[in-house]
Amino acid sequence: MADQTTSASDTAESDKGYWAANVRIILISLVIWALVSFGFGILLRPMLSGIRVGGTDLGFWFAQQGSILVFLALIFNYAWRMNKLDAQFGVEEE
Repeated sequence: MADQTTSASDTAESDKGYWAANVRIILISLVIWALVSFGFGILLRPMLSGIRVGGTDLGFWFAQQGSILVFLALIFNYAWRMNKLDAQFGVEEE
């Protein structure tokens, strides 16, 4: 009976570690996404207006294209990081 209790508690601790790491990755991704889309595209646009990128100012570029490109990069980064996390905790797909 002691082996089952130890095994169950080890599994519970492993699950907590997995989900803590998962939530940390999600929160970091959301902060980056909010900073790029809302911060650079809206709030910081006047400060970025003097920097030229592709014939337009950097604030406009972030609002129109940069936030989308960063969002796509975040998606691929999340998938890559989750595959590493799944392998680390032994829950990877076959």
